[in-house]
Amino acid sequence: MPDRTVRAPGTATDQNDREAGQAASETPINSPAGEMPAAKEDPMAVLAREAADYKDKLLRSLAEMENLRKRTERQVADAREYGIASFARDILAVADNMERALGALDADLREKADGGNKALLDGVELTERELLKVLEKHGVKKFEPLDEKFDPNLHQAMYEVPDASRPAGTVARVIQPGYMIGERVLRPALVGIAKGGPKASLEVPANDNADAPPSEPRDSH
Repeated sequence: MPDRTVRAPGTATDQNDREAGQAASETPINSPAGEMPAAKEDPMAVLAREAADYKDKLLRSLAEMENLRKRTERQVADAREYGIASFARDILAVADNMERALGALDADLREKADGGNKALLDGVELTERELLKVLEKHGVKKFEPLDEKFDPNLHQAMYEVPDASRPAGTVARVIQPGYMIGERVLRPALVGIAKGGPKASLEVPANDNADAPPSEPRDSH
């Protein structure tokens, strides 16, 4: 039979029912029975983690900016030092022609030249020296590696020279001087490489029988 007992308001039993209903309404529907709700994270820990993240991003940005600054400085320095490479390479043809013109005249012709011709030669020599001086001012230097060890990074071998007075692999002839611009090769030097001289060969005596033992006299009978 159903319980039809009438309880007076405010009784202990009625109070217990209301407290039980309130507790049931406060309990999450999806939460397992007896499980406590998760505690909130400490706001100070959240701020500390965010501050560390922002600091890491700031340090990375500063490192990237420093690398960009150094790379830009190197590019500007290279452009300042090597920007005239193409122009300087074309000017070298003028220097070569002046050198060939002066090299075509030997010392006797220069001494016998009259006043006008001598002044012309002196003017050409002065122009050549001034041209080389201007090139050096802009970082272009001439080099002639005579008697130096052959370096494929600086020299271009054209032929071999049988020269016993020089060690094998050294520069015996400079066909065309080389030029450097800064630390780079603007034009390699054209050179002839010493072979170290021919190897010593055995000399054949003029008379093949000179050192041979005397033959026994033949019997005339």
